[in-house]
Amino acid sequence: MSRRSLISEALASAPSEPAVQSDAAAADAAAGRVNFTNKRLEAFGEAARIVKRPTIRLKPAECSIWPGNARDYTLLDEHRLRSLIDSILAEGGNRIPAVVRRTPNGPLPYELVTGTRRHWAINWLNTNHYPDIDLIAIIEDLDDEAAFRLADIENREREDISDLERGLNYKAAVDRFYGGVQLRMAERLKISKSQLSRYIALTEIPPFLVSAFHSPMDLQAKYGERLLPILRDPASRAKLEAAADQIASEQSFRRSGDEQPISGVEVMGRLLKAVTVKGRVQKASIAAGNGKAIGEVVKDQQKILTLSLTPSDLSTDAILEALRPVIDAARIRSAKRR
Repeated sequence: MSRRSLISEALASAPSEPAVQSDAAAADAAAGRVNFTNKRLEAFGEAARIVKRPTIRLKPAECSIWPGNARDYTLLDEHRLRSLIDSILAEGGNRIPAVVRRTPNGPLPYELVTGTRRHWAINWLNTNHYPDIDLIAIIEDLDDEAAFRLADIENREREDISDLERGLNYKAAVDRFYGGVQLRMAERLKISKSQLSRYIALTEIPPFLVSAFHSPMDLQAKYGERLLPILRDPASRAKLEAAADQIASEQSFRRSGDEQPISGVEVMGRLLKAVTVKGRVQKASIAAGNGKAIGEVVKDQQKILTLSLTPSDLSTDAILEALRPVIDAARIRSAKRR
């Protein structure tokens, strides 16, 4: 085995087969007790299986945080990391090592590549009556692009990183490492180009809309697909902004009163409702030549016609003849509007 970094080798190989679980992880899975750590080991993929590096113990104060990671360190707090803090305290340290690299010319000896939550939790414990708990880490020699892919492998299945954080991280990386070519980045990360595009597109959501959501965690990539086309119309954008400001004020009021926040689903519903054209839905029966109703035509608020037919023994020609006046009437009304 060469002396080249095993993690770099794992990253370069871009594994296509699932990671092999440890005996303990397999036993947990068989017993139906797949916990968060095991999920993270699976997400880590081949790197978790291959790496057999010696660990070191260091203090969080010895590490700067690499800015290329998707996680926003400033959003971490005791409430968000409570279960991890309790776990580290119970085990006397972090079970899964963080990954650091040396920074010979930096202000601190090391830079943290992965393990941001572990770093924050142990730093919090150090300043809250547990100064003897160290951060367990492995040292790797990684360039920025390899560090980015390693962090992405670990973060890929993390449920507590928002789609917006991922999008901002991917947007910066595609320009920095892949010449602005999303396809090249998608192939390197082994994700679909459409998925990558959805994350990056989410970064185009303006701050006034983000503020309507209680947390960035509530702003999902699929919401961006609905909102971005609406934002291109100036009139609709103004309506969205007014609705978002109102929702943001309500969110702030609820936070101050320790009330339940408005959910992401409800926020989206209210935003879309604000740009819905108000009007009356009109319905009319479709009658055959014998006067018998064979269906219904509905004109919605956007004046789109929806035809529904009731099963009958009429011939196709008879049904088409009954539909003809409905279609002609719609064409006449459209011509008059022009």
